[in-house]
Amino acid sequence: RQANLPYTVGMRILTGWILVSALFVCCAQQSPRKGAKAKKDEPPAIGYDDTPFLPNQKWRVHDIQRPHPRVITPGAAVGQPPSDAVVLFDGKDLSGWRATPKDKDHPFQTLEPRWKVEKGYMEVVPDTGSIYSKEKFGNCQLHIEWAAPAGARSSSQLRGNSGVILMGRYEIQVLDSWQNATYADGQAGSIYGQFPPLVNASRKPGEWQSYDIVFEAPRFEGEKLAKPAYATVFHNGVLLHHRQEIIGRMEHKIVGTYAPHDPAEPLLLQNHGDPVRYRNIWVRRLRSYDEP
Repeated sequence: RQANLPYTVGMRILTGWILVSALFVCCAQQSPRKGAKAKKDEPPAIGYDDTPFLPNQKWRVHDIQRPHPRVITPGAAVGQPPSDAVVLFDGKDLSGWRATPKDKDHPFQTLEPRWKVEKGYMEVVPDTGSIYSKEKFGNCQLHIEWAAPAGARSSSQLRGNSGVILMGRYEIQVLDSWQNATYADGQAGSIYGQFPPLVNASRKPGEWQSYDIVFEAPRFEGEKLAKPAYATVFHNGVLLHHRQEIIGRMEHKIVGTYAPHDPAEPLLLQNHGDPVRYRNIWVRRLRSYDEP
């Protein structure tokens, strides 16, 4: 009997290893690792209902009930409007715009714009007032292309001056800032009178330039400011402002402040007397996550 002891111990060890291996294989089949392929007869999972909730959200991680984003068609080329954009100017006419007799006249008055339209662009005509969009916007993504007049005629603020004024109050400065010194918070791409751009990304006068702006409108509760406006600005594809808080409305030589206004207001293009050109202007109204 003692001669059979090693055989008996060996068989018990082998049997134990077989049981452990079988259990491991069974568990691996029941709990596949992340990225494991589904069985041929089972479709891949498109969501889960037993995962942890995300912080400060009503949704779980990979929640199967979470709504999918709207499908849009992007522009055919960089800078072209996607399918959900409101095209304010396509190079044909100013039918989407109205004019103001003076830059700061509020409320906006209904006047026909007298800026020049030719060759796919609009051009500022001195002494004809600024223009503003018929459509009104709050939170938005704006694309706009502009060109300062070729051939420097003056300097500082008297050289290719105009402005992209969101909600008719919050200005991103347009100026010929190619080798043209002026105050830093008044050069091209500045949040006028408040913050200079992080860099000067200006092209030569006469060359087309672009702004891409993500704007968060201010929110008011009665007469009180509940949330300030913010702007993210790209100039010729270069970041100038990253969700920069706006101090208040645009002002010259004083600090701008907020005053209550509607949650959506027109986009205004400033007439500062220089023949600045604009083209390819479109806006996307921005929604929150999970909105239909």
